Amino acid sequence: MKKIEKSIELGGRTLTLKTGILAEQASSAVLAQYGDTVVLATVMGAPLKVDLGYFPLTVEYQERLYAGGRIKGSRWMKREGRPTDEEILTARLIDRSIRPLFPESYKKDVQVIAMVLSVDTENDPSILSAIAASAALATSSIPWDGPVATLKVGMKDGAYLVNPLSSELSSSDLDLVVSSTKDAVLMIEAGAKEVSEEQVLRAIEFAKKESGKVIELIENLVKEIGVKKEKFEEEKIDVKLISSVKKLVGDKLPKIVERSAEYEKLVAAVSNNVSEEEKKFVPVILEKLKKEHIHSLILSGKRLDGRKHDQIRPLSMQVGVLPRTHGSAIFQRGQTQVLTVTTLGAPSMEQLLESAEGEGSKRYIHHYSMPPYSVGETGRVGFPSRREIGHGALAERALEPVIPANDKFPYTIRIVSEVMSSNGSTSMASVCGSTLSLMDSGVPITAPVSGIAMGLVIEGKKIAVLSDITGMEDFNGDMDFKVAGSQKGITALQLDVKTLSLTTEILKNALAQAKEGRAFILKAMLDTLPTAREKVSIYAPKIRVVRIPVEKIGEVIGPGGKMIKKIIFETGAQVEVEDDGSVNISGTDSVSVDKAVSIVESLVKEVVPGEIYEGEVKRIQPFGAFVEILPGKDGLVHVSDMAEGFVNDPNDVVKLGDKVKVRVKEIDDLGRINLSMRMDPSQDRPREERPSSGHRFSPRPGGGSHRGPSRRFNSGRDDRRAPSGPHFPASRLLEQKKNFSR
Repeated sequence: MKKIEKSIELGGRTLTLKTGILAEQASSAVLAQYGDTVVLATVMGAPLKVDLGYFPLTVEYQERLYAGGRIKGSRWMKREGRPTDEEILTARLIDRSIRPLFPESYKKDVQVIAMVLSVDTENDPSILSAIAASAALATSSIPWDGPVATLKVGMKDGAYLVNPLSSELSSSDLDLVVSSTKDAVLMIEAGAKEVSEEQVLRAIEFAKKESGKVIELIENLVKEIGVKKEKFEEEKIDVKLISSVKKLVGDKLPKIVERSAEYEKLVAAVSNNVSEEEKKFVPVILEKLKKEHIHSLILSGKRLDGRKHDQIRPLSMQVGVLPRTHGSAIFQRGQTQVLTVTTLGAPSMEQLLESAEGEGSKRYIHHYSMPPYSVGETGRVGFPSRREIGHGALAERALEPVIPANDKFPYTIRIVSEVMSSNGSTSMASVCGSTLSLMDSGVPITAPVSGIAMGLVIEGKKIAVLSDITGMEDFNGDMDFKVAGSQKGITALQLDVKTLSLTTEILKNALAQAKEGRAFILKAMLDTLPTAREKVSIYAPKIRVVRIPVEKIGEVIGPGGKMIKKIIFETGAQVEVEDDGSVNISGTDSVSVDKAVSIVESLVKEVVPGEIYEGEVKRIQPFGAFVEILPGKDGLVHVSDMAEGFVNDPNDVVKLGDKVKVRVKEIDDLGRINLSMRMDPSQDRPREERPSSGHRFSPRPGGGSHRGPSRRFNSGRDDRRAPSGPHFPASRLLEQKKNFSR
């Protein structure tokens, strides 16, 4: 492929597409750059070795850590491993954007690979990868009805942003991805902070308008290359065979259309009455007849199960179904049933993330599992499929806006949705069940969220928008549109289509009908559990957060982590210190947590003259006793302050380990605490007026005198100094904090 470069301005930055630079043996390869983010997209097509009966399109998205100048954090494994969830989600996004544009009966093996070569942390490589993949397919010889443009839309103060920077998304109320051709929307993926249907519609229209620039850029690239597409004609089935199959089927199809076993028997029976060459067409013809039957029924105003177009299937909900989990709920809608379980953990249990753009973490995680028995089948059980990862991410996105902030609810939250039975929209059932499970666990979500899947049947000018679609309506329909949100607005969207006739007006009607359906489901949910539990489960960890001055972090950790280890050992609570001075304290019971909180607060407490403490005698010297009044803080009770009269030996008054009541007499210029066992401040005398104990000054062997006790007091106790400064550098503090906060 010859070297060609095309560029446009998009969102205030330059988008560049290049061909003929890399991967010359691929069917097509496009190098795309946006800012300093660079992606290579390649396309390969090859004849099938075995006819699989379907179009084997595979899409892969790979992020190389070198793209961000990073080396994998694992000590043992430096090569990138299995795809991360984010890589899988991006691959799915590209797949859903390009798949509807291939010929229906095209059966060659097609593979699209998008590889991220450079990231600048501001321009999203997933959006650039989708554009590059579209350009690579358009410039290949593979028959494809593109190009398609994929854009991200943000919204700030009511204004829409095209491909917002990563730094802008944090303050955006909308994170919307739209893939569209010149005329139709093909794919939508969105997360939102409870925005209205009208705002979403305007954002989709905005994205579609802006996508025209990208489509024109790709078309210009195709023209200059002079691509010759592979000749392909849709496989035509003999009209006589179709007529024969219809006669053989008779009136059986409507009766068994939803019963898979009976349907397979019908396929076998019809196949036995046609020639060997015609047998391969029988399943295709029957699927077409089945689809025509379902469309005709729906467009006449009925549905397979007798419901109206906007009618929701019967609902059933339970909460607190598992005795020892932190929160649980069962949500059932028709034959779709999901068990969702919530687990609360300490802040240290958050998930750590690693990508080319850097390291991060998240404290709210949603996982989704759909075993084979949920659809009445046997099959593989093991690591999650791409579909399971995608459905979990959608449910996670739907609930993320209502999860309380860390300072209000300092827990790591993990939700697992177990699909028990599936017949349409398990992802939206997971959203509803997860809301109830969160509330059952005592998570103070800001608003309950419900979700619904919308379908579409369109034949010419006849249109039917369906609420709460079943699996059969999804498979044979023209749209799968999932909408989740609270009473206030939308929190997540996902749209996939099988038609190029989806208009803004249809989307508007679908969103309005979905809003009514969500409200109906939400009411039933709140009838089951009106508000979140006031307290977390007795089996959940108890967590308190103590805020301390950053300069006091060293005192909580202690030299070599001595102090934090001691707190953990004595209380049984887990103590984690953050860089901003937040101390997360968690434990299985309130007693251990309260004890650890008390110790931490004591460590950072500023001692004030006049305060009275009950301390423990830790060390006795000839001139007095050292008494610990707070953890890690002790002061000196001079012999002259131990009693009203003369004290010759401190051992006559106190013993090691004694609990004594002391008053803070003063804190000198060096920060040393002087204590008194005499409670009346009026009896205090300046040091020079105190009676001699016989130990304060002693003659030196060579003449003169030395201030022995004072010197020992000054330098003999390292713990009299704060654990920072030249003897405890900040680098050591940071290292120890990391070691003992996890």
